[in-house]
Amino acid sequence: MTRYISFRRPDGTASFGRIEHDTVLDLGTPGTGSWLKDALGRDLGALAPTATYARSDVRLLPVVPNPGKILCIGLNYATHVAETGREQKEHPAVFTRWADTLVAAGEPVVRPRESTRFDYEGELAVIIGKGGRRIREADALAHVAGYAVFNDVSVRDWQRHNIQFTPGKNFPATGAFGPEMVTPDGVPNLAGQRVQTRLNGELVQDQPVSDMIWDIPALIAYCSTFTPLAPGDVIATGTPGGVGDKRNPPLDMKAGDRVEVSIGVIGTLANPIVDET
Repeated sequence: MTRYISFRRPDGTASFGRIEHDTVLDLGTPGTGSWLKDALGRDLGALAPTATYARSDVRLLPVVPNPGKILCIGLNYATHVAETGREQKEHPAVFTRWADTLVAAGEPVVRPRESTRFDYEGELAVIIGKGGRRIREADALAHVAGYAVFNDVSVRDWQRHNIQFTPGKNFPATGAFGPEMVTPDGVPNLAGQRVQTRLNGELVQDQPVSDMIWDIPALIAYCSTFTPLAPGDVIATGTPGGVGDKRNPPLDMKAGDRVEVSIGVIGTLANPIVDET
């Protein structure tokens, strides 16, 4: 199993590297900013380290800090479709999130002043390693660089101002992404990994990846039909049932809360909740 992170070096420049125990092997170009996105599609395992750091000496960035596209899948678990009262459609629901909404593991997720209906959505993220257009399902997994954990936090009232999800999904610092990218060979039983979300230690979502309505090959094939996929693009594959907005009473996140999303061997993404100042 190989794990990669994006981070800021002690001097503040951005880079990416491989994790070995508590050591970060810097794979970027010395003295300049380097990005994981630019290295995807090449043989990451063949890159020679240019420096090493203790993990505690670097500051995590989102796994891919600057993806060209973040494609989010809505209503991809039957339990979530049922709790929303929506009808299951023939094709996936797809909306977009912007890269400047992303935060790293450990960084605060910020509840905006305009809303109190602030909700978690634990998800599996797929990171594209090889680009393409109209990728066949049979070939789709060869285009995957790795997997990571995503929290597609929703500002629910803004999400429902109209029929489009975009406003409620793009407030600053609401897309948590990390801590690491795990290569596919490290997740041989991806379907059996469970998407589990905990709010202040309470388990609020728990469902296996195998319960997705549209699996990863289907999502890659569908998305690559209407837009070319490129290395570093991200597909957030949808959240299971159990979202706070559909509980009775609703379970809204607030300042001081801590939200954790775990997906088996892929890892745990933990973030505190703060109010916008």
